Amino acid sequence: MLRISIQTKLRGALMAGGIGVFLVTAAPLEVAAQDRMPMRIAVEGAFPPFNYLDANNKLQGFDIDIANALCEVGKFECQFIIEKWDDIIPDLVADKYDAIISSMSMSLERRQKVAFSEKYYNSPSVFIARKDSSISDVSPAALSGKVLGVTSSTAQESYANHLYPDMKKTVFRSSPELYKGLADGSVDIILEDKLAIYDWIANTKAGSCCEFKGPDLVDVTYFGEGAGIALRLDDKERLTRLNEALKSIQADGTYDMINAKYFPFSIQ
Repeated sequence: MLRISIQTKLRGALMAGGIGVFLVTAAPLEVAAQDRMPMRIAVEGAFPPFNYLDANNKLQGFDIDIANALCEVGKFECQFIIEKWDDIIPDLVADKYDAIISSMSMSLERRQKVAFSEKYYNSPSVFIARKDSSISDVSPAALSGKVLGVTSSTAQESYANHLYPDMKKTVFRSSPELYKGLADGSVDIILEDKLAIYDWIANTKAGSCCEFKGPDLVDVTYFGEGAGIALRLDDKERLTRLNEALKSIQADGTYDMINAKYFPFSIQ
């Protein structure tokens, strides 16, 4: 396997005692092949099971495994940078890194700012409420008077703001905080990516409190056509190489092995 130099920069992480900034650095790449293209990859690092920091401050998750596979097959020399979600597109455009591999939905609004690779997975959004909730209808009229939780700067927040404009909302900084807000009752219902919250509901004690409500939401205007890798609009060469690498890992079974590690069903 390719040995990848990883430098992670966590900004806005919640730590005991407040907000912290720290670096986690792995062993440097010993030899870089002449044809390897440098690629600085931004991830949020707070969106399990897709991307998160484990107990040893090491990046883990579906996005990370996919990125590592793409770096190997596409002959990239990769560096991971953990970035606060609100800043992730502005800092890409400002050339602070080269790609975002962080479960970013390819919405029409985002396509005006960045270029996207081909889709590397697809997931609907869905409402989730506690099992003891009386909520069954998730129409705007039925949810009148309820408090909706969403994560900041997400497609779900945009969808809620436009289709549920009169509903009271609480905006959380990360998905783990969103889930906690639902479990502890500070919000009545949340809107989230279905695959992102699947593991929390299915495999954690805290998540056993809650269940999906209403139909899957697949509005292309807000949620796009799945998750893609974001790059600067003029980065044509890197985009071509990433798309070719993505096709390769889908064809040789690498993608399926990564998929099976996290989900008992295909997410392509």
